[in-house]
Parts: sequence; C-alpha cells; structure tokens
Amino acid sequence: MPSERRHALQPKLDGEDLALPAPGTTHHLHRLTGQFHEQSREALYRRSIEPRVRTETGLALSVASLIYAMFAISDYFYTGLTPEFFLLTTMRTLVVVSCLTLAVVIGRRGNDTPHVWLHALPLWILATGIILIVPLRPETLSTQVPAVVVATMAFYLLIPNLLPVAAVASLYLGIGFLVASVMAADAPAVVVMRTTLLLIMTNGVGFFTLLRLEKLQRKQFALLQEERVQNRQLVEEITHRRSLEAQLRRLAEQDALTGLDSRRHFMTRAEAMLRRSRHAQAPFCLFMIDVDHFKAINDTWGHDQGDRVLTAIAEACQRSLRPQDVIGRFGGEEFIVALPETHLKDARMVAERLRRQVSELTVMEAVPAHRLTVTIGIAGVRDEEADLDDLIQRADRALYAGKHGGRNRVVSHEGSEEAPSTQP
Repeated sequence: MPSERRHALQPKLDGEDLALPAPGTTHHLHRLTGQFHEQSREALYRRSIEPRVRTETGLALSVASLIYAMFAISDYFYTGLTPEFFLLTTMRTLVVVSCLTLAVVIGRRGNDTPHVWLHALPLWILATGIILIVPLRPETLSTQVPAVVVATMAFYLLIPNLLPVAAVASLYLGIGFLVASVMAADAPAVVVMRTTLLLIMTNGVGFFTLLRLEKLQRKQFALLQEERVQNRQLVEEITHRRSLEAQLRRLAEQDALTGLDSRRHFMTRAEAMLRRSRHAQAPFCLFMIDVDHFKAINDTWGHDQGDRVLTAIAEACQRSLRPQDVIGRFGGEEFIVALPETHLKDARMVAERLRRQVSELTVMEAVPAHRLTVTIGIAGVRDEEADLDDLIQRADRALYAGKHGGRNRVVSHEGSEEAPSTQP
C-alpha cells in the first residue's frame, strides 16, 4: 500500500469499529518495514490512506514519465538520427505509455493490499528503461549516474509505495545499472567502485528516510485512532453522567409515587410565579388538598391500596387543572396547587371541579362502594406584601376549617364555602 508521506494523516473511516490494543502496544511496528505487526491494523491504515495514494501515485507517475520522455532531446544530441536514436525513442515511448496506463489503472483499483504487484510494476518499468539507456548510449555513462541517483531517491520518496517494494526496485535499478556499465560500457573498475559506493549511499539514505516516515506516520495513525476511541468513550461517559444528573434532578424535583412536583421543587416554582404576579399586579391563588379518611384507608386496606389512591387522585388533579397551574405533593396525603393570574372566585371553580372528579373515582376494588373525597382550602393574594409561606398558612387554615366542618368541601380562607357534596 502506498505510504502517506508529505501530508498529515487524517483517516476517515466511517463505520469502522476501531479496536485498539492494550495501552503501550499501539506502536508495535516492524523494524525493517515500518509496518504494523497486527495485520488488521495495517490493513486499516492502508484503507485510510487509499484515496490520497491514488491521487499521488497518478501525479508522481505522470511527472516521472514526463521527465523520462524529455531526455529524448539529449538522445538526439548524442546520437543524431541513428538507429540508436530510434531505438531509444521507441523504448522511451513504451515506458511512458506503460507508466501512464498504470497510473490510470492504479487510480481506479486503488488499494495495494491485494495488488502489490500493480504498484511495483511502474518502478520496474522505469528502472528497466533507465538501465537500457546504458547499452544504447554507452559514451554518456558519466551523465547517467546522477540520473540513476535521482531515480533511486524518487523510488523511495516520490512515488508512493511500500518500503519493501521501493527497496527491491531500487536495488534492481542499481545492480542492473552496474552490470550494464561493465558489460555494455566497459566502465573502468574505479568508476564502477565509485558508482557502487554512491548507489549504496543513495539506497541507504532513501531506505532509512522512508522507514522513518513509515514509522512516524503509522504512529500518528495509531495515536489518532486512540484519541478517536478515547473521545468516543469520553462522549459516552459525559452522556452517562448527564443521564445520571437528569435522573437525580428528576428524583429531586418529582415525587417518586405520584410523579408530581416534590415539595421543594413546587416551592421554587410557586415562589417564582408569585414574584411575577406581584410584578404584574396580577391575582394569585393557592390551595391545599387533603384526602379524607386516608389513615383509615391505610389501616384497613393496607399501604399498597393507599398508594393507589394517592396516584389516582394525583392523576385526577392533573386532569382538572389548567396548563398554567402547578401541583405538587406537599407530604403524606396532602397536595398543593398554585394558580397564577387567578382570582379567588375562579380558584373556587377549579377546586370544585377537582373535588367532583375525585369523588367519581373508582380505585377501591376491594370495596367498590367506598367513595373517595378530598377537602380543599384556598387562599389568595390580598396585598403585595403577601409571601408564599403566608399563603400556605392561610390555605392550610381554610383546609382544616373544611375538615372540621365535615370534609368533602372547598373552603376559602375568608370563610365562604361551596355547598358540600353528600358525605361519605
């Protein structure tokens, strides 16, 4: 697979499940190839750079082909219109066409994991084309040595490829060039020795430079993937914590049995409503609700039945109230309701509607004839100085007045009351 040099690695692997090794093992790379020891991780890495490799390979092969073709000018300069010139031109044309064709094929086939030979083939074609220049232009051997050096570095650093592929192709180029120099150009031993040392140095520099790049970029890939997984875990942890916070908030704000506001949360909301009513000089009422004979229900039929009664009454209250009204469980069998922008007369109407709906409930299967009732005490804002605690105390006094007056009735703090329904 082509290496990802010259650009910062930014893998985009949508839908990939990135399983990371244990801490401390993310950088296990082969010492000579720079590849991951884990085949699955190496394959994942190669897939991540595949789109860029296609583009870079096509561009690099096009540039290399153009440069190789341009040297036809020097062929003409050295050989003139001779058979050697036409052979060189034919060879250069074949090399250029082959490389450009492979560039197109690689651009479409992409991944080199199953097609390593396809990515290696352009290097071997270019190397063969450079080697064949020696027997066709032996007199220019000294000028061909720099071209071989440049081509070797290009194999390592210009044309994307795996390090083993680039190394083998470069060795083929160097050895082939030396053999051709001795056999076709009859190069002196000192020239061969000097060229050999130069090519060894070139291959060494190219090999270790590409090895370092391969390792650095795979380490970067591993770190980026690890960071991605850690970020995902962090997001999951944050989501989990927010869920826990929401649950705790619900536990603090809602009564666990009835789902109504808890006493503390109701007081907070009601206090804010009362402040707004004062500021707008709007009416505000509050009433307390108490379930009649609730202790007898618990003592006679058990606390499970008592809980069912409280839940049913809470649901009836919510159905009877308006959207702007707020209801909470004040404690035990008592409920409390805040009615913003509501006059005392309208509050009595809401309370009476609620009282009637409760009396129509049938939740006592064991004693279907038993009729549930509630007593409701109402208090309204009389002046701007009234606070919530004062309202609650006045509504509570009205409630107890109703309890002592026979239960199952609505009583305002001023002492007036609605006509009670039939007593249970």
